[in-house]
Amino acid sequence: MSLIRPPSDRDRERNAPRSRESILDAAEELFADKGFGSTSLEEVGLRAGVSRATPGYFFGSKPALYHAVLERCLEQVRVAVRSGRERALASGESAEVVLAGAVGEYFDFITSHRNFVRLMEWEALSGGTALHGVPPHLEAAREALSAIGAELDLAPDGEAAQLLLSIIGLCWFPLVHSSTVMEALELDPATPSFVTARRQHVIDLVVHGLKGRLAASSSNLEGTRS
Repeated sequence: MSLIRPPSDRDRERNAPRSRESILDAAEELFADKGFGSTSLEEVGLRAGVSRATPGYFFGSKPALYHAVLERCLEQVRVAVRSGRERALASGESAEVVLAGAVGEYFDFITSHRNFVRLMEWEALSGGTALHGVPPHLEAAREALSAIGAELDLAPDGEAAQLLLSIIGLCWFPLVHSSTVMEALELDPATPSFVTARRQHVIDLVVHGLKGRLAASSSNLEGTRS
């Protein structure tokens, strides 16, 4: 006879915030590693250190848990975009410095949130259907476009969107293809030396590629200050 007592509803409610975060952390890792279809609620419970039934108790179903994981990840992106823009606006620096800082911050966020990258790749393979009902997905994209457009005087649905896509692609590619193209080139995107060099390379490409636009933006900014 087992001496281990399964957690009661009262136990779950007492530790609800901690249990919920543990479940979300475990689910994020498993969904990122194995995808939605190959992950079970039982595995999530085991990884989170709770009973097999606890994930269902908190979230009701696997789709609901997956939705909660995506929502949390995308909210982190939205917060990062917003805080980065607020710091840039408060700095009073030139458009070139602001853009370099924004690109560097995005690169740092992506490289330190690799589960997010993998989740987005799984979504891309499945047609992105789960993302359609996640509000932070749209909010993060809109705020990023708004920030780029405002700082560089670019049309949000034109040049700003193209620039944002370029920045995302430059930052994401080594992480997504660590076991394909990167391996063929004998490069490891996880090593600190590669991360440092890649970060500066991406910043230089973006900033120098927009030198003319940045110079005009800086002149306009100086004109408004005077």
